[in-house]
Amino acid sequence: MQAWIDNAQRDEVTAERKRAAWRGEWPTWLLILVIYGGWVATLAYWPVLGAAPATLLMIWWCAWYVSLQHELIHGHPTRWPWLNRVFGYPPLAVWYPYEIYRESHLRHHNDFDLTLPELDAESTYVSPVEWEAMSRPLRAVLWLNKTFWGRLVVGPALSIASAWGGAARRLLRGDLRDAGVWLRHVLMLAALLWWIESAFGVSAIWYVLVISYPAQSLTMIRSYYEHRPAEDHKQRIVLNDTGLVFRILFLNNNLHLVHHDLPSLPWYLLPRVYAGRREAYNARSGGFQINGYGELMRRYGFRPVDAPVHPRMP
Repeated sequence: MQAWIDNAQRDEVTAERKRAAWRGEWPTWLLILVIYGGWVATLAYWPVLGAAPATLLMIWWCAWYVSLQHELIHGHPTRWPWLNRVFGYPPLAVWYPYEIYRESHLRHHNDFDLTLPELDAESTYVSPVEWEAMSRPLRAVLWLNKTFWGRLVVGPALSIASAWGGAARRLLRGDLRDAGVWLRHVLMLAALLWWIESAFGVSAIWYVLVISYPAQSLTMIRSYYEHRPAEDHKQRIVLNDTGLVFRILFLNNNLHLVHHDLPSLPWYLLPRVYAGRREAYNARSGGFQINGYGELMRRYGFRPVDAPVHPRMP
């Protein structure tokens, strides 16, 4: 816990965490039940719902599942990581092995490295050296990725290509450290897609391209301008006061500075901590505050929010 939080606030947060543990984190258990149940029910009633409504529902479930995986990574709903992994392993969202996501995301929580290419696993910036060696078409794609709508279109492709391409390059170099993780993921994904097609009649290609890719786009609304380069590492983390729908979808991770300060705090307690320390958090963010994702859409729908090259690297 950060030293800037005073004793009263520290005691309040500790008490909230104890109450959450005593309750057995029932909101997260309920979330697991709703996401998995909704995912299966939508597939089961696909002909009744119709292709378009069912597809939209599946996009929501898959995007929500990614938010759930994030919560599992941070030690919820149980104190046993192996049990939390059980709920995050199924490749409902298709693209990334849970273990790879877990390892890279925990590295991302080194706040001193935030936004720095090669150090921050979730950085959307490149170094000047990398930029100079880059082709013009790829530069254009990275500029497009810095717009709100461009992020939704090309952002998933860039992220997927980085993850799968990186795994392929390591394998070709003879680095087998992650080979087992990727092999398990591919086998589970193949089994899942076969089951979806054989049991529910939903095409595997449809699930991957029309459900999973847009779901990945939906999750990238949250990460669009979630971090910025700044001298103070805490001023690199956004506070986004968004509406109820996105708060639910992203499990309050829009209050990203609060999450980075208290990564082990369950999702349903983040708003309470923020409300009790709003002025201090707003000051600590250095003005990095956004009034909902609609503001980003209006301001940066078709123009870059900033440059792809990290401005603080020589």
